[in-house]
Amino acid sequence: MYYEKEGNFVLFLLYLLIFISFNDLFAQLPIVSIYAETLGADVTTGIIGFIVGAYSFSNLLSNLFSGLLVDKNGPKKVLVAGFLINAIILFLYTLVQTPEQLLIVRFLNGLSAGIITPAAFTYITLYNKSKQQNTGRTMAYAGAAVGLAAIGGPTYSGIVSARLGQPEVYMIICGLMVLGLVISLFIKPLQKEQEDDVKTTDSSVKNVFALLKNKGLLIAFFGSIAFAASQGILAYMLPLKASSLNIENHLTGILISTFGIVAILFFLLPTNRVYDKFHNEYVLPVGLIVVAASDTLLYLAEDLTMLFVGISCYGVGFALIFPSMAGLVSKHSARTIRGTAFGIFYGCISIGSFLGSSITGAFTLTPNEAFMSVAVVLLIIATTIIIVARRVVIHSH
Repeated sequence: MYYEKEGNFVLFLLYLLIFISFNDLFAQLPIVSIYAETLGADVTTGIIGFIVGAYSFSNLLSNLFSGLLVDKNGPKKVLVAGFLINAIILFLYTLVQTPEQLLIVRFLNGLSAGIITPAAFTYITLYNKSKQQNTGRTMAYAGAAVGLAAIGGPTYSGIVSARLGQPEVYMIICGLMVLGLVISLFIKPLQKEQEDDVKTTDSSVKNVFALLKNKGLLIAFFGSIAFAASQGILAYMLPLKASSLNIENHLTGILISTFGIVAILFFLLPTNRVYDKFHNEYVLPVGLIVVAASDTLLYLAEDLTMLFVGISCYGVGFALIFPSMAGLVSKHSARTIRGTAFGIFYGCISIGSFLGSSITGAFTLTPNEAFMSVAVVLLIIATTIIIVARRVVIHSH
């Protein structure tokens, strides 16, 4: 009983680390462009767009690098280094004086933040394996931590920014990173055989190509690109759709929070048993179909009630997709290259986020056109995954 409670406490600390790492991303969403303007950035020059996008671009670069470091040195050392470096860089936000300096710091922030997430998820899957916990529920609770960051981050940053200013928000995020550093230093380390198992000197490009040949992992990678693209489109188009229906701006924020709340409830309620009862290879495409249905509802919406129904449906889709993707990465990657697998996975999420918003903007789609287009694409990808998943499940058994 004691060891069970101890294991649950360690998992709680790992969920807290995941919350802190994602809080860095979400808390900055409402304030980056405003901060750039206060420093003198001109909207017409396009530098604000570069400042906003620099984080995702550099995050993509560091995700894979982090995975290789995790496989070579073990996840704990990478977590400690990641939180330390990120805390220092977040403090630099309070010192910048020009938009160009903000661009550089934002780029560095993306690099340092990208180190943390693959390490955290590698740690949690290996620890979970040693305690023989239900992988599906563990990933569901990790998803709940992400959902809480998605709700709480923008909320407090918007309030603090309005009352005190943007630098104060960055000080708070910096403080959370210091907390993450302290937890990483004192958290129960993996057992020696696990550390030896995960460390390898053979982390190389060869491993990356080996992972890209695994059909189970490819399902997770393509699923993550598709879903992240749909999220990028949602973030871009939902405010525009609401505006076209003459819905007040503050209600758009409530809509986005609703998606997070629905997802968290799904993660924490008995509905989370779905991850252990059904194969992740099938739960993922079902989630994509639910998101496609959500996008269709948002396309058809003509009032606020319909938008709430659509965004709630989106929350259920997210709840089905995220733990399934993470579970697939854990299931289909060897311990010795688990970090690299999670690095590629989060790199795919960065790619999808970039593609979703940039392609939509490039084709100058209206909100309705964007929602309908992504619904069709998600249905095609979900159908393809179901066809491939049947072979993967049969082969793995």
